[in-house]
Amino acid sequence: MTSQPNPTKTANGDPGPGLHAGLKNRHLSMIAIGGVIGAGLFVGSSSGIATAGPGILLSYALVGTLVVLVMRMLGEMSAANPTSGSFSAHADRALGRWAGFSIGWLYWFFWVVVLAVEATAGAAILEGWIPAVPQWAWALIVMVVLTATNLVSVGSYGEFEFWFAGIKVVAIAAFIVVGGLAVFGVLPGVDSDKAALSNLTDHGGFLPHGPGAILTGVLLVVFSFMGSEIATLAAGESEDPQRAVTKSTNSIIWRIAVFYLGSILVVVTLLPWNDPSIKESGSYVAALDSLGIAHAGQVMNFIVLTSVLSCLNSGLYTASRMAFSLGQRGDAPRAFAKTTANGVPRAAILVSVVFGFVAVFFNYKFPDSVFLFLLNSSGAVALFVWLVICFSQLRMRKIIQAEAPEKLVVKMWLYPYLTWAAAALIVFVLGYMLTDTEHDGRETVLLSLLVAAVVLTIALVRQKMGAGRPAVTTETPAEPADKVTTG
Repeated sequence: MTSQPNPTKTANGDPGPGLHAGLKNRHLSMIAIGGVIGAGLFVGSSSGIATAGPGILLSYALVGTLVVLVMRMLGEMSAANPTSGSFSAHADRALGRWAGFSIGWLYWFFWVVVLAVEATAGAAILEGWIPAVPQWAWALIVMVVLTATNLVSVGSYGEFEFWFAGIKVVAIAAFIVVGGLAVFGVLPGVDSDKAALSNLTDHGGFLPHGPGAILTGVLLVVFSFMGSEIATLAAGESEDPQRAVTKSTNSIIWRIAVFYLGSILVVVTLLPWNDPSIKESGSYVAALDSLGIAHAGQVMNFIVLTSVLSCLNSGLYTASRMAFSLGQRGDAPRAFAKTTANGVPRAAILVSVVFGFVAVFFNYKFPDSVFLFLLNSSGAVALFVWLVICFSQLRMRKIIQAEAPEKLVVKMWLYPYLTWAAAALIVFVLGYMLTDTEHDGRETVLLSLLVAAVVLTIALVRQKMGAGRPAVTTETPAEPADKVTTG
């Protein structure tokens, strides 16, 4: 038995060219789990630990709580109307066309810059293994292979991501189990004299740099959570969109608790937070080295490479689907909304990867000027996206209740109070970033606001000029695939 993917339908209900329901439930499940495990967790946690000590756990818990609330809001809207445009399409309807246009293009910009970051990071690891191939060539190879994967079908993207995410999940689960056993002194054959729960309070206390370090830690870890929303974009191409969104939304709490808080807790109990090896080798490598595990560095490099490839794969998918949605709504060239016979938005993918290649070039040629500008000017987009989700949900709840209350299968808790609380927390974090000069927080916010202002101005001018929409203004979710028997 094989699934015959159905195309999405046009606004009038007639079948038309569009995305296919090519993602299986197992793909969506792993995309949802892997989406919260970014490469930033492996490579960026050491700076957070150095800044806040064991108190970094509170920073992760604070941001994790915020992500849970935001994903609950997004889950409410996406379960009612699964679409590849996700929060951009919801903002379009709830707040106005200017909002959907602005946040959609900012999100696309964020991910094409991420493509360059991840391709370069992956190339650096591969060059270390095979130095005969220069780093720029590895970046090119990685980008070309994953572009080809995305061009074949959404199913091929899902299959690659299933295995990439699976490796990340197994690696972190094994790390938590092995590290936990070592902390309690029951790991056979390992003598870790530094591992102890007392590492949480010794060496200057739980907050060695004071309570203020928790907020500084928030600034350092908040961007490692970007990607949680990918499952809601991918749901539009799944066999059962509503079920996929509901499942990923309901499981976000344990995913963050286990993979982020659990693994970081193991790191700061295996080693004192101020151990020099954490900064020199990276938190996870240092933790494994402390257990005397052979080739720990290479093992972790493989896991980081897998995370990088996963992020690159998902980044290209996400950028192309957002471009596709913008094209459908008339906010991007209509060619972006055209799909191949396999339901692949080829033009949207190719344009996204071209901009990714350009960003890679800037990273190699002008790393401290042009690329640094791109990096900083897209840095706060995650917070902008979450803020727009909050305001969209406040309005969309009323729309859904008025038009189709039966679609409220996922509900935001304590509406509207927790929604407002989450929005206030996001604004507070953005404000606090303006005071941060040590970690470039101020520059990131100001440059991101500058780019956002430019995009918003374009949106308002287009709206005032009455830029028309195409015939298809909304994308209805793909129906469950029909089953056909093949010989």
